[in-house]
Amino acid sequence: MTEHVIIIDEGPIRIVRMNRLEKMNAITDDMYDKLAGALEDAAHNKNIHCVVITGGTKVFSAGSDLKDFLHAAQHMEGLRPAVGRFLRGLVHTEKPVVAGVQGVAIGIGMTMLLHFDYVVAATNARFSAPFAELGVVPEAGSSLLAPRLMGVRRAFALLVMGRPLDAEQAKAVGLVNIVVPPEQVDEEVMKAAREIAALPVQAVAASRRLIHGSPAEIMKRTIEEADIFRARLRSPEARAAFERFFNRKH
Repeated sequence: MTEHVIIIDEGPIRIVRMNRLEKMNAITDDMYDKLAGALEDAAHNKNIHCVVITGGTKVFSAGSDLKDFLHAAQHMEGLRPAVGRFLRGLVHTEKPVVAGVQGVAIGIGMTMLLHFDYVVAATNARFSAPFAELGVVPEAGSSLLAPRLMGVRRAFALLVMGRPLDAEQAKAVGLVNIVVPPEQVDEEVMKAAREIAALPVQAVAASRRLIHGSPAEIMKRTIEEADIFRARLRSPEARAAFERFFNRKH
């Protein structure tokens, strides 16, 4: 069976790679749990100074597996516990997180990046968040963090209108640090990770806390989003949107 999340430690750097490429790295409950576990373990591992999260050469992540959302919408359920566990891991980790993004980053595949510390994007990267189109709302704290990063109007265009960003546009609004050709992404990611890992660990952790702000505030918004998201999943509007999406695919 293919391992959908591959975790490799290279000295002080933990490399976490999403590896469900046949499904565009759509994140399942099992993948969320493995991603969360990698972050939780790194948070308590003194030997790990930096975490790298990557996807494939043509896709970072298409977001949550929409079949899970469709099931939740049809059965009047909410967000699954594994999603919450991953988000808590992102919000509470004190270890810097670096991303290498190639291809598409959709939904939580994009919003998770708002919690990261350094993002390398390939020239072929494309970021989108079609939440309203699917009858739901922004998640992962993005309704708080995106306006802080790029301003209310740009955040609205991205998170509500669903207008995508290419790599250079993402860099211009602060979502991405550097844009390089696809074949240079891994090299640039590891260069940044090694630079971070070489710094005094406690000074980095304290600085990161100051820069990111209160985890309690971010989690409060994340929980608020999840509550509204849950209600939206139960709405006829969302059920119809998901069913249209799947009918369009088939």
